[in-house]
Amino acid sequence: MAGDEENYYGKHGTPQKYDPSFKGPIHDRSCTDIICCILLVISIVGYVVVGIIAWTYGDPRKVIYPTDSRGQFCGQLGTPNENKPFLFYFNILKCASPLVLLEFQCPTKQICVNKCPDQYLTYLNARKQPKDFEYYKQFCVPGFNNSQKSLPEVLKDGDCPSVITPSKPLARRCLPAINTKKGVVMVGNDTTFEDGLGQRRNVTELVEGAKKANVVLEARQLAMKIFEDYTVSWHWIIIGLVIAMVFSFIFVVLLRFLAGIMIWVMIVLVILVLGYGIVHCYLEYARLKGEAGSDVSLKDLGFQTDLRVYLHLKQTWLAFMIILCIMEVIIILLLIFLRKRILIAIALIKEASRAVGHIMTSLVFPLCTFFLVCLCVAYWASTAVFLSTSNEAVYKVFNDTSKCDYAGQTCIPETFNMTNITKQCPDARCLFAFYGGETAYHKYLIIFQIYNAFMFFWLANFVIALGQVTLAGAFASYYWAFKKPDDMPAFPLFSSFGRALRYHTGSLAFGSLILAIVQIIRVLLEYLDHKLKAAENKFAKFLLACLKCCFWCLEKFIKFLNRNAYIMIAIYGTNFCTSAKNAFFLLMRNIIRVAVLDKVTDFLLFLGKLLIVGSVGILAFFFFTQRIDVVQGTAPTLNYYWVPILTLVVGSYLIAHGFFSVYAMCVDTLFLCFCEDLERNDGSPEQPYYMSPELSEILLKGSLESSKSADSQG
Repeated sequence: MAGDEENYYGKHGTPQKYDPSFKGPIHDRSCTDIICCILLVISIVGYVVVGIIAWTYGDPRKVIYPTDSRGQFCGQLGTPNENKPFLFYFNILKCASPLVLLEFQCPTKQICVNKCPDQYLTYLNARKQPKDFEYYKQFCVPGFNNSQKSLPEVLKDGDCPSVITPSKPLARRCLPAINTKKGVVMVGNDTTFEDGLGQRRNVTELVEGAKKANVVLEARQLAMKIFEDYTVSWHWIIIGLVIAMVFSFIFVVLLRFLAGIMIWVMIVLVILVLGYGIVHCYLEYARLKGEAGSDVSLKDLGFQTDLRVYLHLKQTWLAFMIILCIMEVIIILLLIFLRKRILIAIALIKEASRAVGHIMTSLVFPLCTFFLVCLCVAYWASTAVFLSTSNEAVYKVFNDTSKCDYAGQTCIPETFNMTNITKQCPDARCLFAFYGGETAYHKYLIIFQIYNAFMFFWLANFVIALGQVTLAGAFASYYWAFKKPDDMPAFPLFSSFGRALRYHTGSLAFGSLILAIVQIIRVLLEYLDHKLKAAENKFAKFLLACLKCCFWCLEKFIKFLNRNAYIMIAIYGTNFCTSAKNAFFLLMRNIIRVAVLDKVTDFLLFLGKLLIVGSVGILAFFFFTQRIDVVQGTAPTLNYYWVPILTLVVGSYLIAHGFFSVYAMCVDTLFLCFCEDLERNDGSPEQPYYMSPELSEILLKGSLESSKSADSQG
């Protein structure tokens, strides 16, 4: 048995030995992982440069306002298009390209018009009737003169569209006036149309083009309605978030004094809240039986922006009820099997409550982390929008009748007739080619987008790592204070924050860099998965699914390893690799305690978050759906009542997570310190434990029982 134990410890590092000089977080430390620190600074400078370049070339107005092929805004005062507020697409079928979603532009010629076409007409037929042709000319490029060109030349040069169809303006874009009669898609009264090039095409092709051209417009319309809901309900949302904050704060304070009672009350309340949800879903399901239209399936209904539609379906409430039942059963089974371990976890939470009570500023510190993450999100989002709107209309020289050395070169339509090209190549024309750009910036635009996403992951992970190592250093100083709180430093949180920034910026950058690389790979895999959806290669899909699963697991493992590595950095001041190795070996030497104590505690803290989010969510649902008689006339009238409810649910979760993340970090830090304490000391007067007597009594007893149970099973 002794030989097995020695072999086991040999595989997972050497346990720490007694050191009378060790008094907690080491103050005499040096800078670690300097190369990564320098790399981070250089990358941030590069990120700022990318942002400046994007803000120079990009124009976010392109996302909202229509622009023609020359980049001029339609309907803007002081421009030639001042009286032309609508955008007309020459070939709406080309809008079915995925480029629409990536570049916010449809790869076809676009002009501004004063009204959308209201009749079906081809260019060939329009030329036969002067009256029709006068009407048709308003949808040709400005300054078009029919007498100078033949029919093939007009269509080839893109001076006029080959066909116009009845259209309606939507967000100032002319889109086909498509309607459905008895399940048949039609434009006007026809199911097919002539494309002006001698072919009959199905109206459904127009639908595909309109869908892609309309995707940004529908999002804008939805955003406007959501914005309206926020304007009338923002004060109620703030009140709800304040309630969530009060709930969380009261819960945390009560944990400080009544940890055992609060945990059991929380467990009972979570079960009751889920039980009420199950009963409510069943009552709604039973009420909808027999109602017309309630039997429609979710698949047949499809996606609807008004989520209230789904609440009139039996299948919706049945799905909710099944999900809640599964959650209820899982939680009850876990509680039954972990009933003995919960007592041990409560003792750890009690000790964490004492630590938080002595370092109350730790409850406010997550607000700093949250603010910095919000800055990262804002910079990433604004840069991404500016990069996406950087593309321009590119014009090139075309000359098909004779040889021209300038053919294929870029040109400017406004000044083309005044250049030497027209003298050397009289038949040359400057025509629209594509959206994009031929500068070095435009060629590497996709690289800039990937770099933008990568830097967002890196900086966000760095900010989170900084928060974790700061809290870990503060709570470690509490644990390793022999006389608590007399032996603690005056300002443990600020001291830990200063050490982290001064000495360990490089180590935090190293850990967050590894995580960011894995995350950006996951994003690229999702992009490939989206590209392969239409493919029939099952092996490629299977391989991609395996890669996605593997990298998901890898990301979870790296997050777990980084978190414990940051604790070791906060205590010992070693570099990232050494800290990660020591933390991993320490956990492996105490693998039974990890499973029994640490994870059970995480489960209990998760139940606390679930209780707060569920309580606020149920309260918000009854308030905004006006089901509370006392305040029935107080709730505002909304387009989508799920907007404030969803905002409150997400917001209350973030608030609860902020409060409970302090506890989670405290528990993880105390747990690692506890494992170190057991290896360094033996509880004798010469080598006393640093843990409190209450903690040592229940943790040592619980750990001994777990070890005996594991040995008997082995």
